[in-house]
Amino acid sequence: MKALVYGGPGLKSWTDVPDPTLQSPTDAIVRVDTTTICGTDLHILKGDVPAVTVGRILGHEGVGTITEVGSAVSNLTVGDRVIISCIKSCGHCSNCSTGLYSHCLGDEGASGIGWVFGHLIDGTQAEFVRVPYADNSLHKLPEGVSDDQGVMLSDILPTGFEIGVQYGRVKPGDVVAVIGAGPVGLAAIATAGLYGAASIIAIDLDENRLEQARSFGATDTVVSGAADWKEQVLALTDGAGVDVAIEAVGIPQTFTMATEIVRPGGNVANVGVHGKPVDLHLENLWIQNINISMGLVNANTTKMLLKLVASKKLAAEKLATHHFSFDQFVEAYDTFARAAETKALKVVISR
Repeated sequence: MKALVYGGPGLKSWTDVPDPTLQSPTDAIVRVDTTTICGTDLHILKGDVPAVTVGRILGHEGVGTITEVGSAVSNLTVGDRVIISCIKSCGHCSNCSTGLYSHCLGDEGASGIGWVFGHLIDGTQAEFVRVPYADNSLHKLPEGVSDDQGVMLSDILPTGFEIGVQYGRVKPGDVVAVIGAGPVGLAAIATAGLYGAASIIAIDLDENRLEQARSFGATDTVVSGAADWKEQVLALTDGAGVDVAIEAVGIPQTFTMATEIVRPGGNVANVGVHGKPVDLHLENLWIQNINISMGLVNANTTKMLLKLVASKKLAAEKLATHHFSFDQFVEAYDTFARAAETKALKVVISR
């Protein structure tokens, strides 16, 4: 088969690799029909995730069709159309039993991390992928839900909702600021209303993305490159600061921005993947009584979000702005990496 293979920092290729095979009775083999590229993949290519070794097939999002199942798989059959969750879950280790699927220990009790695709094992930017713990790591896709919709449930919608909205403790009446109106930031904007946010302020350098943010539920927008960006945000909160500041970029400057606009007693939810250390000014923050959260998505809300997408309460398909075929993978990466120029949100790659 062909797959997108990591060749070291800055290097990737769409090339021939061996087909995946079942390695455990709980595995399934999925023909990948549709996949996409995540900001985390760009972080990997920059060398920000050293656990990813040369030769690894990238990607952790996808929709596909099951072609083979292990003998212990009980809830899925060959031919099922499924969402491939970015997080694998054995379902019974000490972490999975508490819903902390992001730190699934697995039967081997050694890995301690649920994000394995394109990270610790071969991923979904390929014609086929092996899925461990298939019963818990795959979700059947109902009729009427498109690949464009389904692939957004692999990662970005659960990530924006769980790590941004839920970890940020959004509650009815809150003023929420989302720094970074990329795909995950837009997912947080689109789902903040589920918990009753009264207003949602989108903050970004890119005016096109800010315009897109309004269509996802932002009530106000602020260009972060403006000299008075902070004053603009505070003016929207009567000077008090926002109740919840969601950082959805992953660079030191945006994390600092989040801490500068949150009100006393508020919440900073860091969603972005950081590849560099961030200064935490406790000398200023300790007296503000704020809470800071961060984390890797558990994907424990995927089924609920799928119901909302299926019932047309969440327009996940709006995140898909560019479409490519598998033989255009390198072009798709180039388009996604130049999102400010290409106006790309999520690039969708299909057979």
